[in-house]
Amino acid sequence: MTVEKSADTNLYRNTYQGRRGILVVNLGSPDTPSTPDVRRYLNEFLMDPYVVSLPWILRRLIVSAILISRPPRTAKAYQSIWNEAGSPLVSLTGEVADGIRKKSGLPVATAMRYGQPQVEAAIDALGNVDEVVLMALYPQHANSTRTTTIKKVASAIGQKRLLVLPPYYNDPDFLRTLGSHVESHLPETAEHLLFSYHGLPERHITNADPTKSHCLRTDSCCIVDSMAHPTCYRHQCFSITHAIGTLLGIDHSQSFQSRIRPGKWLQPSTTRIAMELARRGVGHLAVVCPSFAVDNLETLEEIGEQLSANFQKAGGRELTLIPALNAAKEWIHVLSQWATGPVDRFEEVSTRR
Repeated sequence: MTVEKSADTNLYRNTYQGRRGILVVNLGSPDTPSTPDVRRYLNEFLMDPYVVSLPWILRRLIVSAILISRPPRTAKAYQSIWNEAGSPLVSLTGEVADGIRKKSGLPVATAMRYGQPQVEAAIDALGNVDEVVLMALYPQHANSTRTTTIKKVASAIGQKRLLVLPPYYNDPDFLRTLGSHVESHLPETAEHLLFSYHGLPERHITNADPTKSHCLRTDSCCIVDSMAHPTCYRHQCFSITHAIGTLLGIDHSQSFQSRIRPGKWLQPSTTRIAMELARRGVGHLAVVCPSFAVDNLETLEEIGEQLSANFQKAGGRELTLIPALNAAKEWIHVLSQWATGPVDRFEEVSTRR
């Protein structure tokens, strides 16, 4: 397979025998910000064993308890960010897919792991393709995002070849693009940059450790080289923070947000760190959320609204949310280059049953 420059408005045209389609996948969103739709979405999401990694009966009991009180609160949060295009996560992911389609000239479809558009419908929308490149918009590896998405696509793809974009947390093009993006949106008056990542239960980190003896065993586990790092979400978060923080040269720290149930989760929490920074005299805090490729409930509402209000209550003056990369021109260029790359740029996944 080779990929050549095109003379038309598309960057590339494919000259390999066969046809490649691109499947851009994100986690998902309820169909509407109503309580029933939010409850339906949360049930599908939380009943995934890759999300709540407990035996089915325990998972069912815990999720049923969550679904009693959480959906009305979550629906209210969704209502605060819903716009004419619907869910920001779905519409922005669609913009990313449209950008890749226009830039690459390849068939591109959008799907959500949970909710709409469904994976099966998106694969059908790609048409008569021989291989599908799964571009899951998760920079880091986590079983609750990347693994469950790969499993879902593999089960629905039929006889097509499945190629998967690897985690790109340490890809130079990603880091360069993210660094430039953050720098361009960082206010001159910002005194501190907080890197806030989606939280995970500690159990998810240790379960993904192939050595079963490294992750979370010492304070330096994410720094000391280990074969556990390719599947360690926590290490990959630290890697991004170190790379971008060093590039920008601003005072910075790292935290984890979006804890949804009891148990030991990754620390420190974003709320606690933001409150401590306010009490230490930081007046203007900037927050970036590198585990999210597009803006969504966890960035727009949880950080942009909730954390901003709490930061100011604790004595801070202003909180600036750095937007996700979304469909930024340079980012679309990078994704399009990846999409049209050679086969060895991807991980091939068996679809045999």
